[in-house]
Amino acid sequence: MGLLIVGGTAFRVWHVARADERPEADAILVLGAAQYNGRPSEIFQARLAHAQRLYEEGVAATIVTTGGMADGDAFTEAEAGANWLRAQGVPSEALLAVGEGNDTLRSIRAAADVVTQRGWKHVVIVSDPWHSLRAGIMAEDSGLTVSTSPTHSGPIVQTRSTQARYILRETAALLYYRVSKNPADHVDLGL
Repeated sequence: MGLLIVGGTAFRVWHVARADERPEADAILVLGAAQYNGRPSEIFQARLAHAQRLYEEGVAATIVTTGGMADGDAFTEAEAGANWLRAQGVPSEALLAVGEGNDTLRSIRAAADVVTQRGWKHVVIVSDPWHSLRAGIMAEDSGLTVSTSPTHSGPIVQTRSTQARYILRETAALLYYRVSKNPADHVDLGL
């Protein structure tokens, strides 16, 4: 039974990673990743560039960037993301930075609060392929209607071994979340 649960979850992580939903939505929600003194990491830039393409295709009129800051940072991930998008030509009025949360769950909950306060409900989540299922479930648990459109560029999707490692990690993280309703971002899952 345990093998079926783990195998089935891994299959769902893989399956959702391959999906690319682009319905009209209230907002595009970009999950934060590392930033260095206001400059998004390669992983974060891949997410942001994908969100910009969705915005340009008319998926939503607003891009919500998420993510807090670590001790000693001068910028939140959300600020760094919004600034990067602005520098790429996305108008300021189309950007909403929600700089709270240092893990996926807390960032999504903070963004869900802001999104619902504006009367919005449906978001398209942009993250890495392997992270999409867990992020989507967390957003649904936070009261949002969710579609996912993962980025298929950047360092996380370059090699099969990297992909396999992330599928395993996300499978464990999703199972941990399902059981505990807590984020696994800062938990050593032994992977």
